[in-house]
Amino acid sequence: MNAPAGWSRREGTLARPLALSGHGLHTGRRVNVRILPADADGPRGIVFRRKQGADVLAELAVSPALRRGQPLCTMLESANGIRVRTVEHLLASLLTCEIDRATVELDAEEVPILDGSAQPWIEAIRACGRIELPHAKRFIRVLRPVKIADGEGTRDERSISIEPSSAYEMAVHNDLKGFGALRWDGAVTPASFAEEIAPSRSYGRVKWAIPAILAGYVRGMPILRGARLSCTAAIVGNRVLGGMRVPDEFVRHRVLDLVGDMAMAGAPLLGRVTALRPSHEMNYRLVAELLATRDAWEWAEFPA
Repeated sequence: MNAPAGWSRREGTLARPLALSGHGLHTGRRVNVRILPADADGPRGIVFRRKQGADVLAELAVSPALRRGQPLCTMLESANGIRVRTVEHLLASLLTCEIDRATVELDAEEVPILDGSAQPWIEAIRACGRIELPHAKRFIRVLRPVKIADGEGTRDERSISIEPSSAYEMAVHNDLKGFGALRWDGAVTPASFAEEIAPSRSYGRVKWAIPAILAGYVRGMPILRGARLSCTAAIVGNRVLGGMRVPDEFVRHRVLDLVGDMAMAGAPLLGRVTALRPSHEMNYRLVAELLATRDAWEWAEFPA
């Protein structure tokens, strides 16, 4: 079998360290991030390293086993309670820029939201460059369908499934009152992600945001404290303040989040994901169920 079109056959890492700063969407806190290249002999995958000054609080290797449920984001938590919040945009960017091994250092709990999309990450990673490592790139080949569904047959049905395919593909359906039914269907490759998906921003209705922020304070849980017009596609009525950045921006952002959440599997997929009204929780349930169903997948390599 040939390697999937558009992807490299060897693993890669950054050619030089990357540094970015910003604020968290949910905590609102300032955070500095450094992404460090990996050694060829180091561990596979992406590792988050929480730091406080010179002290390392925890290292979290990306895995569904460390995922903890949080509203409106994907969060990882170590055994000693150290958290890294809102990892999905960065994970999607690293996966599709084919940075297979790296360490992400943060001096606060939340990855910065930047402009609400993955585009700043893509641009920064590309500016640093990629170097190949002497390891064959690994993919997760899906062998049989896996499906998660809630409310089947009802108006509020949500579902997400994956089935075998020779490429990484997604068909995502979403709807939003005032904007109708939205759909994105295509192959996920480094090029298609950067051009079609990465520019799409986090979005929400202004009338939902204020109650959510207040509820978060009451519950002691940070929700949207850092939301600003500069990092969110804000919806008022049937329009987006300042307009949409790309066509069907809302469903494309669902694809962005889905790529980032599925990246917790540790490699690009050879499978077709079909999702109806996906959420972070549904995305997590699918990747966790896939990996737990050992006869539903296998590692695949395509040596040069």
